[in-house]
Amino acid sequence: MTSGAGASAGGSSGGGGPGAGAPPVLDAIGAIGATDAIGASIAVVDINRMLGPLPYEEVPSRTVAGLVRELDRLRIDLACVTHSHAVHGDPRDAGPTARLAESAAPGPRLVPVPVLIPGPFGTGRPGDERLVRLCPGEHRWPLTGGPSLALAAELARRGIAVLLGWETVTAPEVARYAAGTPELRIVLTGTGYRSARELTGLMDTHPGLSVDTSTLAGHLQVEWFAERHGARRVLFGTGAPVTDDAGPRYQLDTLDLPEPARRLIAGGNALRLLGLAGLAGLPGRPEPPGQPEASVPPASGGRHPGPVPEDGHTGPVPEGGTPR
Repeated sequence: MTSGAGASAGGSSGGGGPGAGAPPVLDAIGAIGATDAIGASIAVVDINRMLGPLPYEEVPSRTVAGLVRELDRLRIDLACVTHSHAVHGDPRDAGPTARLAESAAPGPRLVPVPVLIPGPFGTGRPGDERLVRLCPGEHRWPLTGGPSLALAAELARRGIAVLLGWETVTAPEVARYAAGTPELRIVLTGTGYRSARELTGLMDTHPGLSVDTSTLAGHLQVEWFAERHGARRVLFGTGAPVTDDAGPRYQLDTLDLPEPARRLIAGGNALRLLGLAGLAGLPGRPEPPGQPEASVPPASGGRHPGPVPEDGHTGPVPEGGTPR
């Protein structure tokens, strides 16, 4: 595990080392991969986290220091973070985003994720980030309107992925949005365990859709989605502090999946989305040339025979199968 913001800052400030001159996030990522309960050298990346005060509750993550302490407590190496002011206020105010970027730079455990609003009264064009958040419900704009689809096309062209909260949209809206720009990578967050049928239908039809684990709380529900849709389309996320973080983190430790699939879900998929998967020592990197493909030992019940295919699927789904 990384040792916290202060240690990361110290490691990146010295000259001459292998991380000298590297961007802060890359420097911190290089230290990820300590032995964890879910296996050796597995990076844990929370794709769905919020920083800042909430309008209805006092939370430790209202400050950068408090959030980093929470990450340490739960053994989470890196978090993709949106500021609460940008969600519950006006993201055109550059203050929260600027403060987050400035605060995260000395201790790069946090990757800022800005909120975008399309249209003439929106936030303007995206910057250099690899991941953004859309909040159509909170900011009152139509997901399938012309300005939104135009923004989606630009995000897809530039390789920028989207976090989209399930609770603020409908399944038909997601279907039209994903169909309008099939190249866009969309991570649906906070889907809940009751929406498995709708979500499965969408993911069957639109390969650009992925899901986070923040509220996939049904029995073996994460395993089911990994088996049906591929582990590469399931990303560890907590939604904290709006939703519980300890539950999804414990669930990650106890997944009934082979280690290659757990590595992808825990952090490999998120690092790939952020453009960091090719770094040495990280999950999701290419295996060394000539490395034989390892057989995956069957999990309890023998549900995962043989090697994990390239697409990340961990086992067959019976015809007509439904979420457990």
